[in-house]
Amino acid sequence: MADAEPVVLLSEVEIAERVNALAHAIAPRIDDETVAVCLLTGGLWFCSDLTRALGRLGRFVRFDALWLASYRDERISSGRCEVRADLQRPIAGRKALVVDDVFDTGLSLSEAARLVRDSGATEVLTAVFARKPWPTPRAIEPDFVAWEAPARFLVGYGMDAAGQMRGLPYIGAMD
Repeated sequence: MADAEPVVLLSEVEIAERVNALAHAIAPRIDDETVAVCLLTGGLWFCSDLTRALGRLGRFVRFDALWLASYRDERISSGRCEVRADLQRPIAGRKALVVDDVFDTGLSLSEAARLVRDSGATEVLTAVFARKPWPTPRAIEPDFVAWEAPARFLVGYGMDAAGQMRGLPYIGAMD
């Protein structure tokens, strides 16, 4: 890992404000039977904060996770999405909210939405913390976005550089 410190783009306080605003937008669209499906590993930080924010608004969603991999500790997607761990609870007949940290190529979110839909969810909504610009149309666009991110290499708040810096309490750029 380079010795350079990331340039802070979004502080811990700004992240919390955006998560809370997003929870207010999502709460009217879901119910307590909704399953929040966290995309591991990066989505864990955002999903934790989002489900707590929804709880403060009286929406006590269920929780599950999918572990998908397309980056393999690289800076660019491999172009394939590997399922490393599938859903653990029944989702049939319920709404689902697929939650991820960053929307880049759209590959992981698209695959996760398909897997959840194929598992019998009545409706699949998607929420990402950061949406990065992309030069071509993606297969899916998220229903909820907390932050329109710049086209930079992001770290912190679940986003990593070869597995490092996920735990930073802020979002920074490493380019």
